[in-house]
Amino acid sequence: MIPSDFIIREIQPNDNKQVAKVIREVLIEFGVPKVGTAYEDKATDEMYETYQKDKAAYFVIEHNNIVVGGAGFSQLDNFEGNVCELQKMYFLPVIRGKGLGSKLIQFCLAKAKEQGFEQCYLETMPYMEAARTLYKKNGFVNMDKPLGNTGHYSCNVWMIKDL
Repeated sequence: MIPSDFIIREIQPNDNKQVAKVIREVLIEFGVPKVGTAYEDKATDEMYETYQKDKAAYFVIEHNNIVVGGAGFSQLDNFEGNVCELQKMYFLPVIRGKGLGSKLIQFCLAKAKEQGFEQCYLETMPYMEAARTLYKKNGFVNMDKPLGNTGHYSCNVWMIKDL
């Protein structure tokens, strides 16, 4: 059962610092390269502004007025087609293993489908095993090569799901 003291909501402008902190803390925790990943993305420090466009949204998980995780979606960069990308899904240790990952993925995918997307794509790292397990559990399947061009050349696991 998902604890009721966790709130999923749309990102707000004053969440930017907390979201960037969550993303970078998780990347450091997993030893992810700082180059070619979300660590160096300009968007990481401007998450609210980044998702203020058509067919895009970012959601945070809040616990006791603190942002402890989040995920979003947007049109897949440099790709023709009705495919969105699940983006910047990061959780601090305090919320892992509580079912919130699946809940947030399903929430994002439902919103993406409402926006007219037919598939959802994502990129991750081979050693982020818990994340890959979570994605598979939620219907994502592995691909042999990437779609589009996200600029995240250090991410070499590609997955997709029909919506």
